[in-house]
Amino acid sequence: MKKWSREQMAVRVAQDIADGDVVNLGIGLPTMVANHLPSDREVILHSENGVIGMGPAPAEGEEDYDLINAGKQPVTLLAGGCFFHHADSFAMMRGGHLDVCVLGAFQVSASGDLANWHTGAPDAIPAVGGAMDLAIGAKKTYVMMEHLTKSGASKLVSECTYPLTGIGCVSRIYTDLAVIDLTPDGAKVIDIVAGLSFDELQKVTAVTLVNAC
Repeated sequence: MKKWSREQMAVRVAQDIADGDVVNLGIGLPTMVANHLPSDREVILHSENGVIGMGPAPAEGEEDYDLINAGKQPVTLLAGGCFFHHADSFAMMRGGHLDVCVLGAFQVSASGDLANWHTGAPDAIPAVGGAMDLAIGAKKTYVMMEHLTKSGASKLVSECTYPLTGIGCVSRIYTDLAVIDLTPDGAKVIDIVAGLSFDELQKVTAVTLVNAC
């Protein structure tokens, strides 16, 4: 099956970040978006551990581990960027000051419910971090995830079976197969990987899709 690579997914998300947006990139896949933001746009990147104004990842050998994002990855700081107290960072997140957050997920429901902190498995380590604050605090919550689990199950589901992070908070998901808007009129496919048909996508997706490409 045709798929976007992780780099291609990051490029696709970056295309939809508008000039002037203040954006939080969650741990994991979303952090890759920072390396692909269009050079002609000013995007202000925020990290929940108390950094704003981050740039792309540093070149190999130039890492400064006193300057990291929430995923403990070294980052760069653009002119005007700064770092501050953790509580102030969460005040930004909860106060509606973020235009967009991009989060990973274990599951997303067709109605926009998000499950991304715990699978419920007895041996799983729960790690909610600031996801709950981001999911409801940002003006738009996007999810970046692989379309299927390792066992081949759809991560886009009619109803989440994992513990929820937020209810009705996700407006768009980016997977390695498609970009899907979650709307009151259904899950609308607005982009699909080249070479993959809508019918093929529907076969591996657990909810009814609307072709809006």
